[in-house]
Amino acid sequence: MILKDNDKVKEEYLEEEGIKGVYRKILLGLEDGSEEIIMRLFKILPGGYTYFHQHDYEHLVKVEKGRGIVVDGEGKEINIQEGQSLFIRKNEKHQFKNPFQEPFEFLCIIKNPDK
Repeated sequence: MILKDNDKVKEEYLEEEGIKGVYRKILLGLEDGSEEIIMRLFKILPGGYTYFHQHDYEHLVKVEKGRGIVVDGEGKEINIQEGQSLFIRKNEKHQFKNPFQEPFEFLCIIKNPDK
């Protein structure tokens, strides 16, 4: 069994083309011995966004703090906020945005993409 203090997990700023104001923590994953599942915490600063993308694996998303917008595969913007969860299907295009004044934080749980 592995128990970690989330506040002590290293936060990394994602510097990739098409991404702005996004931080990520890998709360539990490969380094902890989890071969199948990875749990990540994302924080999107006000005005920030992820790129519009898709993966060949599912996502489970739970909003931890604040509110944001998720863009679906057809470009429709959907408000999402604390207390809500989201399922993103395999190969479904999506993007997260934060046009609001406070940070937007969410857990994202995925299958190990290398499996």
